[in-house]
Amino acid sequence: MKFLFDFLPVLLFFVAYKLFDIYVATGVAIVATLAQSGWLWITTRKVGTMQLTTLAIILVFGGLTLFLRDEQFIKWKPTVINWLFGGAFLLSQVVGRQTAIERLLGSNLTLPSPVWRRLNLAWTTFFFVLGGVNLYVMTYYDRDTWVNFKLFGMLGLTLVFVVVQSFYLSRYVKESGEESE
Repeated sequence: MKFLFDFLPVLLFFVAYKLFDIYVATGVAIVATLAQSGWLWITTRKVGTMQLTTLAIILVFGGLTLFLRDEQFIKWKPTVINWLFGGAFLLSQVVGRQTAIERLLGSNLTLPSPVWRRLNLAWTTFFFVLGGVNLYVMTYYDRDTWVNFKLFGMLGLTLVFVVVQSFYLSRYVKESGEESE
């Protein structure tokens, strides 16, 4: 459910783009991300670092898109976000007691430290690659293709990555009642 909640601004961006244009869609994405962050604050009294980073970047890049009437800024947003997250995950490999992925998922999973580190590097690689693919699509394809990729391509790649990761992690998840090794 959280996964779908996180993609809501992207979905609304897509719909607004199809109905209007890139600038209306950018405004909708800004408002949706603000509303999403506000909703999290009202319901939980906290907004995560990833959400705040996404909010800041949409405000900056979306704001520049609207102010300068230049769609290149909004097209750069997914690359910047993914590369920032990739950098943060990579930094967590060497700084702190836990990797970024362990801080995010550690309350739901118990994994050996080397597995957390491999998982964190997999996410690091995924974020850098996804940012690069966005850069490639925005550079070599038209706006309509980029908008479709932003929703369907990025969502699809993320879902495939999560499924592959789930298969990898399944060997470490214990059945209820199973003894620890």
